[in-house]
Amino acid sequence: MRAQRVCKPFKHEAEIERLRLELASFNNRILELEKLNPESSKIEALKASALVLSRQIDELRSSSATDDLTGLLAK
Repeated sequence: MRAQRVCKPFKHEAEIERLRLELASFNNRILELEKLNPESSKIEALKASALVLSRQIDELRSSSATDDLTGLLAK
């Protein structure tokens, strides 16, 4: 009999999805502004915000992976 892998939802899955949607919104707005006015200072502010969101997503994913690994090692 073959073992089946059970996919467990991420601990922070809902928060990550919310941040991903917000990041996508920032990216779309950046593209729109670049088409209208590539020199706009708003673009840099949006890019900075997008970077903050991507870091938050990475931190949540890392935290979830660390928690999972800790649980496995404790067994």
